[in-house]
Amino acid sequence: MKILRFNDDRIGVIKNGNRVVDVSETISARKAKGPQRVMEEIIEGWRKYRRRFEKVLSQQEGVPLESVELRSPLARPGKFLAAFSNYIDRPGRTADNFPNEYFYKSPDLVGPGESVELRDIPACVVYQPEAEFSFVIGKTAKDVPEKKALDYVFGYVPTFDISTRGLVRRTQFVGKGQGSHGCCGPWIITKDEIPDPHNVVVKSWNNGEPRQNYNTSNMAHKIPNHIAWLTKFVQLGPGDLVATGTFHEGLMPVNPGDSIEIEFENMGRAKFLVTGNSPRKTVDWLPGRDQPKPPEGGGMHKV
Repeated sequence: MKILRFNDDRIGVIKNGNRVVDVSETISARKAKGPQRVMEEIIEGWRKYRRRFEKVLSQQEGVPLESVELRSPLARPGKFLAAFSNYIDRPGRTADNFPNEYFYKSPDLVGPGESVELRDIPACVVYQPEAEFSFVIGKTAKDVPEKKALDYVFGYVPTFDISTRGLVRRTQFVGKGQGSHGCCGPWIITKDEIPDPHNVVVKSWNNGEPRQNYNTSNMAHKIPNHIAWLTKFVQLGPGDLVATGTFHEGLMPVNPGDSIEIEFENMGRAKFLVTGNSPRKTVDWLPGRDQPKPPEGGGMHKV
């Protein structure tokens, strides 16, 4: 099942690939709870809500997908964590030489049709959108053994990690953690629709031009490993979001006025806009291979 938020924080389900069935009325006190709590309640009580949603789906045809305004399916997750690197995307890389490391992204997510804001940061060499396969936690998770980890996944969602390249700082806050630098959508795909999350094609476009096109089979540390490692140090809960890294081939600069799109092959495509006061930056930067010299002053000065 594909679950989405649309229009005025309503909850919908995709039917026949191109129609949206409104299931909002199956959720009590929806407006009082707020959009994130509503989605967490659906995730926590999925067995009950799935039956309710299926009943509505059988009774209603819904409306055309293009007639609604999509929102980020997760309004503001309690945690948005992202793997640092994690793809075997060039010769010589193996899973053994990838450290397990993560950083926090801002939970203020950008939904389809909404805008990423690129700030004027002189030390930034280039901004890049990284298309990522992300998973949504389905229940409270702490000290989870790897062999049981997929039991804690509710579903999967396409995300962009907007990266600020060229900064040399003590943290990833400016480079990865800025508000609006996490894009999410078009919807959450429940895990039964993706039986093998390590065999999914992820595609992206910049201004309609194809860019990234890779398979999650190239993931160094697989999703069970992510969950087992993370839950040693933090407790994850329903609705938390974890991005699994990206395959760097195909990355390109993004600038105000551009648009970016992402799709898990044949599972729905989402488009996001780019705004901001950053001057145009067009340096080709391939992490780990092509590292341009930072601007004068480096990245440690005030931004």
